[in-house]
Amino acid sequence: MLRRLINKFGTTVYAQIWENRLKLTDIATGKVFEEKPLVAIESDDKGGLTVISVGDAAAAEVGKSVRVTNPFSHPRVLFSDFFAGEKLLEYGLQRLLGNRLFRPAPAVLLHPMEKTEGGLTMIEIRAFRELAIGAGASDVVVYQGQILSADEINFEEIKVLMDEQYDNL
Repeated sequence: MLRRLINKFGTTVYAQIWENRLKLTDIATGKVFEEKPLVAIESDDKGGLTVISVGDAAAAEVGKSVRVTNPFSHPRVLFSDFFAGEKLLEYGLQRLLGNRLFRPAPAVLLHPMEKTEGGLTMIEIRAFRELAIGAGASDVVVYQGQILSADEINFEEIKVLMDEQYDNL
């Protein structure tokens, strides 16, 4: 109950995803987080996975027990690695909004910027929604359309518009 009350005071984040770039914009402040979508993941002896670096720093981490992956790179679709994608988005949200205990969870307007010819499938939409929820979003809309400017973003209006489009699939 306390978490829901805190989230009412959250911000909206516009997340744009390209195969080679992740850009997060806090609509209220205009603050931007932009990185290459790379994640360095280390595996331990028991099969556990730990993210050790993200973005440009991840490229330098290649080693015996470290794999560097781009969760938004696949020949057919934009999204290929759920674990790495979630951790990357979580890191970006923390860097953009701060890492406080009582930070309101943002509403995320997630905009896949490429590999959307013919529209996204319901499976892709669900995967992107769950990615953002797992990364700490309070609500998510997967947006398909032209690039939006900060003054064009009204989360609730876009949510209604996208829900209508999804109903027609």
